[in-house]
Amino acid sequence: MLAPDLSGRTALVTGSAKGVGRELLLAIATCGADVAVHYRTSDDAAAAVAETAREAGVDATTVQGDVTDPDEVDALFSAAESELGHVDVLVNNVGAFAPVHWEEMDFDTWNTVLETNLNGTYLCSKRALPAMREAGAGRIVNIGYASADRALVATKNFPYFVAKTGVLMFTRMLAADTTDDGITVNAVSPYVVENSDEFPDELPRDRPAAFEDLIQPTLFFLDPDSDYVSGANVEVSGGWLPERV
Repeated sequence: MLAPDLSGRTALVTGSAKGVGRELLLAIATCGADVAVHYRTSDDAAAAVAETAREAGVDATTVQGDVTDPDEVDALFSAAESELGHVDVLVNNVGAFAPVHWEEMDFDTWNTVLETNLNGTYLCSKRALPAMREAGAGRIVNIGYASADRALVATKNFPYFVAKTGVLMFTRMLAADTTDDGITVNAVSPYVVENSDEFPDELPRDRPAAFEDLIQPTLFFLDPDSDYVSGANVEVSGGWLPERV
């Protein structure tokens, strides 16, 4: 597995108490970065992840907050900075998923999907940028969705596709806006992952993406030697073509 030297870095992965976020955070810790485990309600799980990260010989803390609330985003970053120093690696992983037809979705669910995926990415990136700019270095990786950059739409879970398209647009815009700051901004976009809520009848290569499949491109983007790669999007889809569905 790719293992860049991330010693001396501080990483915050949103939604890292469970699932994809947990695996990404632990992989980053294994590469030597101190880590902030973010959670909203899963405090026990977050504490367990932090303890596992410390076994890699790094410092780890937990930070709580709602990524759709500007004040809570500021507070969770302040907590991470107080314990570990400024955040120079940010992985925007939080994003609600609601696999129901758009007409059957109540407004709160619709809004939660849009806000957690898009607004959370915007708020956390905006909060992380000043310290990254001051340091002249930083890495942001946003979690997208396969084919979202081709305006993928479906009646089921429609706001998720809208939000992830926005995340990829935001990734490119922010990459262009930080070209002189020593910061890179990229995206990793899976299709179906091993812990996904739903699985289609047919999967590319007869399996979902494993956590390791997402870890590899993420670590590539975080590698100090990848400093000219910005505004990129790596699809982790096994070659899935939505037009075949």
